[in-house]
Amino acid sequence: MTINTEYLERCIETLEKSYSLIKTVKEGSIDYEMYRNSLVKSFEITLEQSGKLLRKKLEPYFSSKKAVDNLTFKDLFRNAYKHSLISEEEVNRWFLYRDNRNNTAHDYGIAFAEETLKIIDNFLNDVKHLKEMITNE
Repeated sequence: MTINTEYLERCIETLEKSYSLIKTVKEGSIDYEMYRNSLVKSFEITLEQSGKLLRKKLEPYFSSKKAVDNLTFKDLFRNAYKHSLISEEEVNRWFLYRDNRNNTAHDYGIAFAEETLKIIDNFLNDVKHLKEMITNE
């Protein structure tokens, strides 16, 4: 089964663009805030899309689609590790990304955005690896 990752690829491109642009402007400026907001939103969308596609990748390992649909986000990644699709270290980082995402949903201050900035490099590496794993048959 081929899984379409075009939207995830676009999300990654948007995230990378926001990340590159934020590095070109002065911290505290309106442009910085605009790029930071874009980066955080792109991070959230990319994270959610990653979970949706991983769910599709895991379907063959379960007795039914419903069984996969009932998995929590973190259970998706636990099962990806269980089936040797990703490493234990990656699972732990994906848990960190999800926890960060949950914090962004409840705290709209500067601190959460700055925390997101700190994890973007690893996130970009991990989401690209996840995309490759999803597209491999």
